[in-house]
Amino acid sequence: MAAEEGEKAKSGGGGQQMTVVRGLDVARYMGRWYEIASFPSFFQPRDGRDTRATYRLLEDGATVHVLNETWSKGKRDYIEGTAYKADPGSDEAKLKVKFYLPPFLPIVPVVGDYWVLYVDDDYQYALVGEPRRKNLWILCRKTSIDEDVYNQLVERAKEEGYDVSKLHRTPQDDPPPESDAAPTDTKGVWWFKSLFGK
Repeated sequence: MAAEEGEKAKSGGGGQQMTVVRGLDVARYMGRWYEIASFPSFFQPRDGRDTRATYRLLEDGATVHVLNETWSKGKRDYIEGTAYKADPGSDEAKLKVKFYLPPFLPIVPVVGDYWVLYVDDDYQYALVGEPRRKNLWILCRKTSIDEDVYNQLVERAKEEGYDVSKLHRTPQDDPPPESDAAPTDTKGVWWFKSLFGK
């Protein structure tokens, strides 16, 4: 296997331990991932669809460029950031992701955890969480996922202590929209609305 499930790692959330992938092949993990389901969060539009992330390894071989995109009310919303291993000496797939907010005037750094809890041998779908269990993502290389695979990932998340009742399926169009095929929200309207739960 390119990536193996590691031993239970201390999560920091209620003392329960969490399994994190060991030996992640970062190069194979790069590219585009479609969000199949996630826990709703303040940094995404509440009515977002076609949400996806594109990862690109930078020249230093250690830093990943992150582009998160979603579509809301016919407009493309996006935010860019970087990801890097929390502990360069560890083989656990525990990363830190840094974004700057607000998206239209990026001056305030916000750092979050990105733990790869599971990835299949072919790097076609993944389960991503973080130690507080406040965020969870089910990702796939395609805009849709086999329902049996989806249920298996949900069950895995449940076993890791996540409240899977919070999972929200993300609408995905097939074929997916092109980044330049819709106007872009350059004023960050969605971001302000999300702060007020709209």
